[in-house]
This record gives sequence, C-alpha cells and structure tokens, in this order.
Amino acid sequence: MTKNGNSLDQRTFDKLRRLYIIALSTIALSVIVSQILIRKYLNDQQSDSTVINIAGRQRMLSQKLTKDVVLLSTESNSENRMRLKDKIKKTLHLWEVSHNALQQGNDSLGLPKMNSPEVVGKFKVLNPVFDTIRIASKSIIEKIEKAPPLPSDTIVLHIDKVKNNEADFLMMMDGIVNQYDLEADEKVSWLRKLEVWLMTLTLLILLGEFLFIFWPTAKSVKATLVELLAAEKRAKKMAFDADELSIAKEKSIKELRALSHAMDETLLFARILPNGHVVHIGNKFSRLFKFSGFNKTTLFWNMLSVVENEQLCIEDLIIKHKKNGWQGEIKATTKDYKDIWLEMAIIPFSTNDEKSELLIIASEITERKAGQLEIERLTKRSFEEEMSQQKIISSKIIENQEKEQNRIAKDVHDGIGQMLTGLKYNLESIDIKDLDKTASKIEHLKELTTNIIKGVRTATFNLTPPELSDHGIAPAISKLTQELARLTGKEIVFFNKTHFNQRLDSLVEINIYRITQEAINNAIKYADSTHILVSLTHSEKILSIVIDDNGKGFEPEKVKNVKNSDGGMGMTFMQERIKYIDGRLFLNSEIGKGTRVTLNIPLT
Repeated sequence: MTKNGNSLDQRTFDKLRRLYIIALSTIALSVIVSQILIRKYLNDQQSDSTVINIAGRQRMLSQKLTKDVVLLSTESNSENRMRLKDKIKKTLHLWEVSHNALQQGNDSLGLPKMNSPEVVGKFKVLNPVFDTIRIASKSIIEKIEKAPPLPSDTIVLHIDKVKNNEADFLMMMDGIVNQYDLEADEKVSWLRKLEVWLMTLTLLILLGEFLFIFWPTAKSVKATLVELLAAEKRAKKMAFDADELSIAKEKSIKELRALSHAMDETLLFARILPNGHVVHIGNKFSRLFKFSGFNKTTLFWNMLSVVENEQLCIEDLIIKHKKNGWQGEIKATTKDYKDIWLEMAIIPFSTNDEKSELLIIASEITERKAGQLEIERLTKRSFEEEMSQQKIISSKIIENQEKEQNRIAKDVHDGIGQMLTGLKYNLESIDIKDLDKTASKIEHLKELTTNIIKGVRTATFNLTPPELSDHGIAPAISKLTQELARLTGKEIVFFNKTHFNQRLDSLVEINIYRITQEAINNAIKYADSTHILVSLTHSEKILSIVIDDNGKGFEPEKVKNVKNSDGGMGMTFMQERIKYIDGRLFLNSEIGKGTRVTLNIPLT
C-alpha cells in the first residue's frame, strides 16, 4: 500500500519481485560458490597444524629419550633403572609411531599422507639417523629386560650412539618443521588472495544491485517507511526493555547456578525427604562415596554405608531428629569397604511449596578421628599428669570443632539458606509484563545474589582457604594477613623475604597455616597490638616464619606452666601441631615490649 492507501500497479510489483529474486539469487550464488571454494581449501589445510605440532613434538621426544638413556649410565639402583627403562620404552614407542605417521599418515593422529617432495626428501635423509637411535634404544631396553642388574658398561656403546646422533636428528627435524611451516604459510597466502578476489566480486555484485534494484525500490517505499518510523521507535523501545529484563534475569540465573555449583563442589551437601529418600546430592558427596546416580526410591543411609548396622544407626538418627535437627559424628562405609567418619548436621527446612525436607551438611574427619583414637590409645599408657593434659586438649579440640560446626550450620541455615529461599521466591514472582516492578525486583535480586556469593566465599575461606590448596603456604598466609587487616583495622603485613614458593605436603601446609593463624589471632585478641609483622625466610633445609607484634607482652613461663582448661590451650595446640610436622616453636616476650613467635620447619 502507498501513503494514500491506493494499491501499487501490478506490473510494477511483478517487476520488482523478479528483480529482487534475481538480486537475492545472485548474492546467494556468490556466497555458496565462495563457501565451496574456501571450505574445499580449508579441508585441505585442516591437518597442517596437527602435522606441525607432532613434527615439533618429535624434537622434544628425542631430547627426552636421550636424557633418559644418558641417566641410565649414571643410575646404579636397579629399581630406578627399571623405571627409566619403562620411560624410555614408552617414549620410544610414541616417537616411532609419530615418525612413521608423519611419513605414511595415521587416521587416529589426524595425519594424512600428503607430504611434499621437499619433505619426503628431508625424511629420506633423516631416516638413517632415526633408525640408528631407534635400534640403539631398543637394544638398551632388550638388554635391561633380559638382565636387569646388567652393568652400565655393557650398554655404553648404544648410549653413545644415541647421544652422538641426537644433535643430527634435532637439526634435520628442525628443517622438516620449518618446511611444514613454510608450506602452510604458502597455503594461507593463497587463501588470502582467494578471499580478496571473492570479496571484490561480491562487492561488485552488491554495487550493481544497489544502483539498479535497491535504490529505485527505496524511492517507491519511502512514503510507507515514514508512516512506520513512529511505530518502529515504539517497538524498539519495547524490545530494548524486554532485552534488558531478559539479560538481568539470565544473569541472576547464572549467578544462582554458580552458587549452587560452588556449594556442590566445596561442601558434603545433600537434600533428602523426611523418610530418607534422596532429593539432591552434591558432587563432592558423590565422589567420596562413589555414588553415580539416584532415583526417587534411593535411601540416604543405603548410599552412605553398605554395613547394615551403620545403615540402621543413620536411619534412626534421621527419623528421630527430622523435626528438630541434629549434629554430631557418624561412621560410614563406602562400596569398597573403606571406613569414613563424618561430622554431620541435619537441618530441617521447608521448600517454596511448603514441603518438608532435610538439609545434610557434613565434613570428612576420618584422619582426625584416627588421630583421636590413636591419642586415646597412647593416653592409656602415659603417666597420670600426661593423661589429664591430653584429656583437656582432646576436650578443647572437640569443643572448638563443635563450636565451628554449630557456626557453619547456623551460617548456612540462617544466612545462605534463607537468602537462597528469598532469591527463589523473588525469581518466581517476576512478571515480565510489569516492567517497573520487574526492574525493581531485578535490582534486589542482584544485591541478594551478591550477598549469597559473599557468604559462601566467607564460609569456604574459613573452612579451608583456597589459596592454600591451589598455590601453597606463602600465598595463603599473604591472603590471611590481608583479610585479618581488613576485618580488624590493624596494620598486619606479610613479607616473603626469600620469595619462597615451594609446595609442601598438604598436612604440613595446613598445620603451618593454623599455627600462624593462631599466633596472629593471639596478637589481635590478647596483646592490644596495632602492628603485626609476619616474615618468611628459608634456606636449603629450613623454612622459618616469624610473627612479631608491638603489643603489651606477657611472661611466657606462666603460659607454659598452665595445665588446666583455664587458659594456655592456644599455645598447647600450637605445640602439638608443630610436633606433628617435626618442627620447633620458640616464644619470646617481655611485658611492654611485644611478642615474637618463631616457627622452624624442616624442608627435607
């Protein structure tokens, strides 16, 4: 229709339709031809990167093979020599397969047999060197396998062959890799020229269609477009508003999924019905008990243990405490009959549809439980004074663990749990038709999601800092001082004087971290200090951590002589931990002159 409402002339319409069909067909044809040509060339090129990668890897494999062969000549231990032999055998097999695949092709490695005459010629020169190294390496392997205690001088000749030919192999292989790279560059250059030619042709087609088809057509519909502009603006505004709301909602959903994933990966977390049927179980729980799937009839106690008595005990706990909740220690047995001890909390809650469920939050304490049992066994054989002291330590450890468990359960139930429920209600109440209320709810959801993420991060940091498991003791202590400085407002500084970045055994790292954490907390709580300096140094055999504060100080002898639960337990825990990792702890303090705590931990 035109602006005045009259119909367009039928012949003009038919002419425009034919012109548009021709124009679109021409564009489509040019695009199809371009794609066919480019894809055909790309298919010929798709294996170039794989060829270059495997060819480059051959150099690394030859160096690794030579290094392990040379190590054989210096290794006198039979077990180590057998391990080196196995490594050489494995490396030689991969090296030989890759070498043959580069020349003859290999479907599993994605290598076609498409070598140029130049590459084929270079391989002909390389093959004798390759065969010399291969035969010498195989001879070494065969001799060691036939007579493992074989003296080193019996394979010296073969080792010399490998060493003498390795440099020639690397030089020739470099030439082959460079040739592959040169041929790939030539293909890319030709493809660029093809793309430029196709782009020029497409632009010429578009220019012709613009001058003879689209421009005349634009004039004839200009009047109609004027009438549509106002409606278009309104439609764009509505579409923009809808997109904004959709993006915000999608972002909130992604953040909620990320939060759920974080809980699954960091906590032993599950949701069950009051009758014990599993509703959801976290990934960490599934991995610990090797549980691959569940349905509506799966019972939680059957998942935790394969021992009937333990199943009945867990069932009784859940049935008995499904209304008021419970927390404590339980024993479970995995499918491979491995004993697992858990600190578990049962938290009742209601879903949005008013259905009752139980939230299960647990942490594995198998090693700690084994330590407690060992402490109990040793306590029976100790003197009465030592028995009394160990009982005090054990009771304080359990008391602190119970307090921490209560705090975690309360934080999850009162904080994260309620915020998640509120987040779910808000998401379900969003009505995209009501833009003003929806926008307001989206802003509230963003704030609520941020608070939930902060809560989860705080909870996981308090349990075990991710820096400790991911990066080691130095980054973990640095993060600890930053967090405590931010929370307390005190000047807490960490100085890694010797740039220590080694990784230690996980138990050694966690004990070092806890001792340092206890020393800093003591300086914050009891010393009235304003400045705390944590310095780390190391030598070849010793790692040393010093915690200095400018607090009021105390008399160390009074702390060392405390034998009851009225005080001094923090120092006792520090001593117990440092003994466990074979380290030493020194405490120096004077009234009014501050305190220094020094940890020395062996590195070898």
